[in-house]
Amino acid sequence: MADPVLYSFRRCPYAMRARMALAISGTKVETREVVLRDKPQAMLDVSAKGTVPVLVLEDRTVIDESIDVMRWALERNDPENWRDGDDAELLAAIDGPFKHHLDRYKYSTRHDSDPQEHRAAAYEILEQMDARLAQSSFLCGDTRTLIDIATFPFIRQFANADRAWFDAQPIPHLQTWLKGLIDSELFARIMVKRDQWKPEAA
Repeated sequence: MADPVLYSFRRCPYAMRARMALAISGTKVETREVVLRDKPQAMLDVSAKGTVPVLVLEDRTVIDESIDVMRWALERNDPENWRDGDDAELLAAIDGPFKHHLDRYKYSTRHDSDPQEHRAAAYEILEQMDARLAQSSFLCGDTRTLIDIATFPFIRQFANADRAWFDAQPIPHLQTWLKGLIDSELFARIMVKRDQWKPEAA
């Protein structure tokens, strides 16, 4: 039986968290690297919204929301008990308000927005996370769980928008947490570079 097919884009935070859950669960997939300005018709045929990740299962079931991909993979196998940290409230804050402000901070010209205003609003959420991380090494205790993996790619994106500024902020617990996750073997494993998938090469 063929492995599930994962349409992905290496630098997309949503795709990153899906790939990490698939990797930690030991789920074998055929990863197809997508170039977003040249989306393959095969992906659009199964998910018209045209965003990654898209996971196509052996029975042709399509999962095209990153959190749903994570939960599906972890239901199959969850060796680190990531599902114990499925924090819906924080996840909603990251995927909702934080992502809204992140986009208008990082891509202010595209959104015709004030980057300083949106950076400040996003930073308020990071301060709350830093206070939480002052109590434990990870967001739900002493080990990484789903909420850490689901959120840190977006925090990484925020940090990289102005690294010198981010590193100078008084959020040491969050900075340590972020560095540890970025430096992890798991993140290195899922960030391997792949050539663009072409259907004729399949």
